[in-house]
Amino acid sequence: MRVHATMNTLGLFAIIFVLNSLPAFAPPTWMVLSAVGLSSQDANPWLTALVAATAATAGRLVLAKLAYIIVRQRWLSTRTKENIDLVKDRLGTQRAMTFGVFLAYTCSPFPSNSLFIAYGLTSLPLAPVAVAAFIGRFVTYSVWMVIAMDVAHKVVLDQESVMAYFGGYFVLTQASLLALVVLFAKLDWRAWFASKTLRLIAKQEPLIRNDSPSVDNRP
Repeated sequence: MRVHATMNTLGLFAIIFVLNSLPAFAPPTWMVLSAVGLSSQDANPWLTALVAATAATAGRLVLAKLAYIIVRQRWLSTRTKENIDLVKDRLGTQRAMTFGVFLAYTCSPFPSNSLFIAYGLTSLPLAPVAVAAFIGRFVTYSVWMVIAMDVAHKVVLDQESVMAYFGGYFVLTQASLLALVVLFAKLDWRAWFASKTLRLIAKQEPLIRNDSPSVDNRP
């Protein structure tokens, strides 16, 4: 019995880890937990939430790291990197706010893949947001498991209708959030920080200027 329970736990961890490592259009973790809660009415909701939160956080950290290694290092132009670095400098001085934003967001029902991709592009340390994400996901997954198990005891659901409804919602939110990642990289952050002006970075105008005259110290 213990071996079977351990295998189920490891299987749940692996599934959620892989889903949260994907950049887009992976089934959300709540769908996996709802299946567990509706089908396993004797499951421990707190242990399940702990495993799910750990796996989801680990997967998101991998996603953020891949965003840095693949997207920032190989695909982004120097100009776009300089633009994102303006956000990096600002977030680096507001760590408490960054922690709070990640905590609040991961307590919400919205998918967090785009948030971690955008954060990964900044190359900022991942540890603070990992802690916030874990806390937020553990709270939401615990609530989700308790509700799903309670509903399973009282109501017979048409799961196909529920999944069809959330399926359309999921596709729309994923497409919208990925578009926001592109906007995050292309928004002129210098103009926004200076005067709250919304505009895209111009290709011709350098972000980092060196107005001081060059000095040639060669004899």
